Amino acid sequence: MERPIRADGARGSAPRSGGPRGSAAGAAGGARGHAPRAGAGRRGPGDAERAGATGARPGRDDGGSRPGDQARGGARLAPKSVRLPEPAIPEGVTSRQLDRSVRAQLRTLSKENAEGVGAHLVMVAQLLDTNIQAAEAHAETAVRRAGRVPAAREALGLVAYRKGDWARALNEFRTARRLSGSSHLLPLMVDCERGLGRPDKALDLAASPEARTLEQAERIELAIVVSGIRRDAGQFEAAIAGLEGPALSSDARRPWTARLRYAYAEAKLALGDTDSARTWFARAADADDDLATDAAERLDELDGISFTDLLGDDEDDDPSDVAERVDPE
Repeated sequence: MERPIRADGARGSAPRSGGPRGSAAGAAGGARGHAPRAGAGRRGPGDAERAGATGARPGRDDGGSRPGDQARGGARLAPKSVRLPEPAIPEGVTSRQLDRSVRAQLRTLSKENAEGVGAHLVMVAQLLDTNIQAAEAHAETAVRRAGRVPAAREALGLVAYRKGDWARALNEFRTARRLSGSSHLLPLMVDCERGLGRPDKALDLAASPEARTLEQAERIELAIVVSGIRRDAGQFEAAIAGLEGPALSSDARRPWTARLRYAYAEAKLALGDTDSARTWFARAADADDDLATDAAERLDELDGISFTDLLGDDEDDDPSDVAERVDPE
């Protein structure tokens, strides 16, 4: 099934116009394959019976105290916090599907907990583009079980980012950066500042010393975000200039090629250079083997082709009405 189209042209949900689709590192980006296995750390079907119907220990009243506690005037201890139910892990999911760098972070946990947390991180990766609510449940579980593991905080941040919850995403990304010492999430953090309506703070962060330590893929993602900020401010020439360089002019296909070309086309269109925008949307579509953007649809729009909803209420529509050429004004 084709993923929904975001407003910024990237397929999936929520990131802002021109913003990165998500981090290549960390929890969600580090899962390989889709072979789920039941995770560790879940309660078995007999646990409730062993604990009693209410979970109270034998010999206690419904308040959890021993008979006579009140008479002795002893203070009652506060009950331990109840472990929240965890989302199920399909059979076959294992932490071995995670990237090696993420598995290394899990070594600080017990073997059982590491396997359970790893399985939840794999599920975040599998569900991020298709079921954001389920992905959030797995990410929150991973954070509850391993709150000091950077990959867990990053995974929850990515979910919040996809949902457009910029404040929560920024908080999780900051925590992940503090725990890991890595600045690879900087493009996402800048885009969150943009989403929160703080463009000046976003630009300051983009110009920070940490930005100079980013690898090429991350620098390009950051350039795309900054171009979007410039475009928001009506600084169209600056938005264009910030994307120009060897990466844009290269004919090589890299993971960022389609998105970089798409952002450049958007900047050209904002400036009013429709012909150049069309050229770059076409180049973006040509490089977009994974359908990460809606470049092809944008190209059709510029060519005057509109598409109606094939799943509309009227099933008797003439197929010739599905795509009609509109005379440009």
